[in-house]
Amino acid sequence: MSGGSPFGAVLRGLRRRGRLTMEELAEASGVSVRAIGDMERGRSRVPQRRTVVALADGLGLADAEREALIAAARAARTTRAVASGSTVPQRSVRDFTGRGPELAFLRKTAERARTGAGASAAVVSGPPGCGKTTLALKAAADLVGEFPDGCFVVDLHGVAGPVDPGEALLKLLRALGVPDRRLGREDAAGHAGLLRSLLAERRCLVVLDNARDEGQVRPLLPADGESLVLVTSRRPLSGLEDVDRLALSEMAQSEAVELLRRILGAERADAEVESVARVAQLCGRLPLALRVAGNWLTVRSGWSVGRLARRLADEERRLGALAVGDVRVEAAFELSYRQLTPQAARLLRLLSLVPAPDMTASYGAALGETGLFEAEDVMEELIEAGLLQVAYNGRYKLHDLLRLFGRARLLREETPAEREAAEDRLRGWLLDTATIAGRWFKPGYGEPPSSWRGPDPLRSAEEAEAWLRDEAPAWLAALRGAAQRGEHTRVVRTADAMEWFCDLWIFWGHWPEVYRLSSEAAAALDDPKLRALHLNLYAWALTVCERRHREALELAGEALECARGAQDVAQQAAALMHAASAHRYLGEAHASAEKCLASIEVAEAAGAYEVWLNAMMSHAAALRLLGRAEEALTTDTRIIAFLDAPDCPVRGHVADVVRAHVTHALGRDHAALGRWREAAGHYRDALARSERIGLTYRTGQALVYLGPALIELGETEEARCRLRQVLDLGEDAVDPEAVTTARELLDSLPAE
Repeated sequence: MSGGSPFGAVLRGLRRRGRLTMEELAEASGVSVRAIGDMERGRSRVPQRRTVVALADGLGLADAEREALIAAARAARTTRAVASGSTVPQRSVRDFTGRGPELAFLRKTAERARTGAGASAAVVSGPPGCGKTTLALKAAADLVGEFPDGCFVVDLHGVAGPVDPGEALLKLLRALGVPDRRLGREDAAGHAGLLRSLLAERRCLVVLDNARDEGQVRPLLPADGESLVLVTSRRPLSGLEDVDRLALSEMAQSEAVELLRRILGAERADAEVESVARVAQLCGRLPLALRVAGNWLTVRSGWSVGRLARRLADEERRLGALAVGDVRVEAAFELSYRQLTPQAARLLRLLSLVPAPDMTASYGAALGETGLFEAEDVMEELIEAGLLQVAYNGRYKLHDLLRLFGRARLLREETPAEREAAEDRLRGWLLDTATIAGRWFKPGYGEPPSSWRGPDPLRSAEEAEAWLRDEAPAWLAALRGAAQRGEHTRVVRTADAMEWFCDLWIFWGHWPEVYRLSSEAAAALDDPKLRALHLNLYAWALTVCERRHREALELAGEALECARGAQDVAQQAAALMHAASAHRYLGEAHASAEKCLASIEVAEAAGAYEVWLNAMMSHAAALRLLGRAEEALTTDTRIIAFLDAPDCPVRGHVADVVRAHVTHALGRDHAALGRWREAAGHYRDALARSERIGLTYRTGQALVYLGPALIELGETEEARCRLRQVLDLGEDAVDPEAVTTARELLDSLPAE
């Protein structure tokens, strides 16, 4: 059988050799008699692969003959393709770097399309400059051998001067070999139908680059068959149905560095490794920016990479510096910006003020002075334009370079008064919400007042804690901004609200700064009562969070003087208690015990029960340090009895936290007395209580003390499991010393 024989002649020869009529082959294969006749006479197009397979099954062909029939069909289809349309510009992909998962996704899409098991089109979307076109062309270059009927690339110019769909149709049809005389007999609908039928019966790969919207693309997509269409667009083209989607963003840092290395050359890049990494970061790992920076350095061979890094470090000049020849990163953003509605353009400018890596729609509502749903609608427009990205769990992300672009437009298009008002709105919303959220955990407050109208309802303590953690970069920046602007009352109010939330997130890393700012604000307000409170909180932060015990002692002494001047007995007791804690951590047990007794006496007289409880726990710890474990046990037991009393004045979150702490302390008391079974029981109880209320600091402590108790009891395997749990919590959640202790104990255990 000749490989060059027309398909119809090959089919006819095989049917006759099998002594089958057309009717018999039709019955055996499921292909109609008329279709078989048209194929044999050359009156119809070459069938799709699955039709050829059905015919081979009906003919009962052996493997070699089956492949020959399929090859004849493929050869017939290939002669219809136009060679000029079957190439991918190699200059676009020769230094292609990274994007392994994305290429694998497109390969899988192509495989499903070839087998009829998936969509016949895929949309690659993302912000300007993220490398959509390069990725699509690289995928096409890799896959071209899988699509023997041709590979075609059509630039739809979607951002500037979009190509009319009818014009794109004609280009593709001509590339597929349709003569002009036939095209002249069809209208636009006929052209679209003809393209669908051609793509359905052939195996072609089509790249539709830079699509503007769904309407431009929809007439160019196949209905079914084994062809594949790759569409690139700044928009996700959400209106298209039955397509695979790939959202592209910036490169990974390692990929960005490797791309610069390929552009600059290994020798030059490896001579300044740190500077290359810095340039990659300053380019936001955006492929267009990386290429511009790399080309810029290539032209200026006398420049060091470090010199460019220093130039790009200036945020006001960075976008202007990312230009080489006629290629400007800023221009790529500008094209999309011009297509926005006035509301979306304004919100993009305002979102550049957000001092955090990502955000929720509430930021848009606060900045844009709209409701939450209206803000979501406008932010969705920014997503559709490729200028805002969906991050995770309903959060949005503005790329670093787009943030600089938005800020430049803010300076250019908004008056100073408008900019200041927007900053005030954002700062006020963040700090007001942080205050309401923090008060969920503070005695006397709890849930938000009925007057609260923030876009985030904070309906539970869990929601409040999640908000404070998720938005921490932004509200901390807002607190700094308020301090710089002399908004002292707002600073002390926000910091005060965090007093009991702190225990849930001790190792956040910023509590010393928060309370330094609030103590400075209280001093500026010249209010000794406020100053005593915030100096005490600052002393707590230095002692517990940073182990700066001598400084904490000085602050506690200053707080005591302020509290005495203000005649604030509760803060006097608190100052004595914080001083006692610092003494204990310094190993000064006698001084700690004395300060604790003084604090207990003052707090009890003032009815400051939260302070009294902390002073009692601190006194028990000092007694244990002095080797008086039985007295410590008696003191801690007294605390539990106080909390268990029906008329206990301390309830809610504060009572839960204290109970978790004192239960752990009971374990330490029993351990000091060598009662390991009782100690382990209390540690387990403390662990359960701490996990229930989210007290990760105490969770880690309970685990790291439970380990040795279990070892003493001979329960080595459980000890190993508990100590590994400490490591799983991580150093951001628990005391770094606890992590170190857990590692040392694990190393000391016998091998498994």
